Order: sequence, then structure tokens, then C-alpha cells
Amino acid sequence: MSIKKKLGLGIASAALGMSLVGGGTFAYFNDVEETKSTFAAGTLDLGVDPTTIIDVTNIKPGDWMNRTFELQNNGSLDISEVILSTDYTVTDVEGDNTDDFGKHIRVNFLENEDKSGLFTPNDIIYSTTLHDLKGTAPDAVQKKIWSFFGERSGLAAGTSDNMYVQFEFVDNDADQNEFQGDSLELKWTFDAKQTEGERR
Repeated sequence: MSIKKKLGLGIASAALGMSLVGGGTFAYFNDVEETKSTFAAGTLDLGVDPTTIIDVTNIKPGDWMNRTFELQNNGSLDISEVILSTDYTVTDVEGDNTDDFGKHIRVNFLENEDKSGLFTPNDIIYSTTLHDLKGTAPDAVQKKIWSFFGERSGLAAGTSDNMYVQFEFVDNDADQNEFQGDSLELKWTFDAKQTEGERR
């Protein structure tokens, strides 16, 4: 090996050794901070009072029954809508029905006092039969009456709405004898939906 190569190799080895020694003793300022994050999901908690919709016997064509339901938002999140689903079963004691008993029970949804801001919830805002209601999904906390008063649609956390309903066994001025002794079991399901996502 020539002297130039030996010298070059020696200089390179010395430089490498110095860099290793220097790297071990090099000092610099440093500051470390830690951050923590929490993602806590809110809750949707809808309460309905009373839990029994209606329990009445010995009704006849022309009878009507008023009922009040309190829809309560017991959760921490606002509710945008409460979808009402209807189902029912009819017990035909004589087995002679040619028509659906649900077509003869009319449901009159009365003014929601919380939404309209009025003190006498007696105006019918929506009327349908149980039979027709079974295929729809109305919003039970929607503001259906235009007014400066009352709340907006939806149900804010920690608030409640009173829903006024009237059930009516419609007298159609025709023979309804086939429904004598029959019964109808109604099931309402209230499905609360969250509001849209937002920047937080």
C-alpha cells in the first residue's frame, strides 16, 4: 500500500473516531411536553310517560279518548326528531271480520303546546287512522304550526314535550256489528335521532 493511501486511511480513521467521541459528548437544549386528549361520547336517552298508551274497554262507535304523552330527553345530546312507528294486532272474537278494525280507529294529533306556545291544545294538526298510520313514520317533536311562539322542532337535552293525542272510534253511519267484542292491541315505538354532526 502506498504512503498516500496509508495517510488517507489514517486521516479517515481519525476523523471517524473524533466524530464518534464528539457525538457522545455533544450537548443541546431540549424541552418535552405531553398532551392528553379525551373523547367522551354523549348519550341519547328518550323517556315516554306514561308507558301504557291507552287501556279502555267497552268502547262503541262515536266514542273518543284524549291522552297526553310526555316525551323526555334525559340524555346529554339534543334530539333532532322522534320517529313514531305504529303496529297493532286485532283479536276477532267471532272470526267474522271482513274489514280491519284499525281502519275505524282514528288518531287525531292535537297541538303540541311546547311547540305552538298556545295554552289550549285542542286543534287537530294531523288526523289519520291506525291502519294508515301503520305505514308512516311521523316526527313526534316537529313544530307543525308556524308561530313566533313556542320551541323549534326537536327536543333539547334536559327538556320535555307534551304530545296530545285523541283516539276516536269512528261512527261511519254503517253497520259495524262485526267489531262487537273485538279488541285491538296498539304498539307505538318512539325512535329518537341525534342532531347532525358539527365542528367541535
